[in-house]
Amino acid sequence: MSESTHTQQPAASGAQAAPPAIRVSESAARKVKELLAEEGNPQLKLRVFVSGGGCAGFQYGFTFDEHVNEDDTTIEAHGVTLVIDPMSYQYLAGAEIDYKEDLNGAQFVINNPNAVTTCGCGSSFSI
Repeated sequence: MSESTHTQQPAASGAQAAPPAIRVSESAARKVKELLAEEGNPQLKLRVFVSGGGCAGFQYGFTFDEHVNEDDTTIEAHGVTLVIDPMSYQYLAGAEIDYKEDLNGAQFVINNPNAVTTCGCGSSFSI
């Protein structure tokens, strides 16, 4: 796995010290680039978020978004930009976003050190 520079910054100017970084694997970045190419809109960014629900209490979500809110954090890694809102960031701080293809299928996976329990499908968790 090669080293890369992850640039992580709040969109707002007077921000406080950043919490632990969120990492993006090369395989996740490759898949995001592939999906963005299919969309044909260079303004799109991958928004990663946490919402209530799922069998373990919270669930991860991914969507493309052109808009970056003033209080969002942007993460640039391996040539892609991710956007995370402040509420979601607190649950994702220190996590790694990866993309896996195996016998169970292909999906984005979040390796989250904050999660106490996770669902078997890997898309929901509890703190």
